[in-house]
Amino acid sequence: MTEDAYVLQELYKIITPNKVGLFEKIAPQRSRHLVVGLENIQQDHNASAIMRTMDCLGFQELHLIEKNNNYQFQRDIALGAARWLDVVQHQQEPEPVLDAISTLKAKGYRIVATSPHHKAYTPQDIDLEQPIALFFGAEKHGISAELEANADSFLHIPMHGFTESYNLSVSAALVLNALRTRLAASNIDWLLTTTEQTQLKISWCTRILNGGPQLAQKFREEYQKV
Repeated sequence: MTEDAYVLQELYKIITPNKVGLFEKIAPQRSRHLVVGLENIQQDHNASAIMRTMDCLGFQELHLIEKNNNYQFQRDIALGAARWLDVVQHQQEPEPVLDAISTLKAKGYRIVATSPHHKAYTPQDIDLEQPIALFFGAEKHGISAELEANADSFLHIPMHGFTESYNLSVSAALVLNALRTRLAASNIDWLLTTTEQTQLKISWCTRILNGGPQLAQKFREEYQKV
């Protein structure tokens, strides 16, 4: 038994059987093949709604670029999604977006920025083989010049009316749902590995238990003494 497997086994003895069942059901459906980046979103309810969509669709990791705004998640909109997602905040000056881009590129992600002004790819034809970091810009002004200059590709949603764009959270829901549908129908290895699932389940356990991180560390120390 690996160390992580032992830690999870011991944590499972503490949480409720219902939670164990949920973790075992949901973890195999999670993915970091596609991560989401939100750049300087002005309306907190949009970020919260996008988090709820991500959780429902199984996308595990969200990157928040906070140059001018600090997010306050609205619990009635997010419905607890923040507890289950991995949220990475980028606040490093002078350009948090460049910090996010360099971090994600170093991990092998292709930077894809959404914009109605770049008619490059749609959710139906963008290549999904390489992991994607999908960025959404601010509600009024869209993506920044820094993100535009450093993106590897652009994505837009085809429009059929007079209005130029959807509401931000609606755009994210449409794109993420379309991409997940395509991933699920593909031969791409896009879901978390068994090892990654175990690590995620440990993280979920520590988030719902009082002193969860300390308990996990205690079990690791126990394992190392065996």
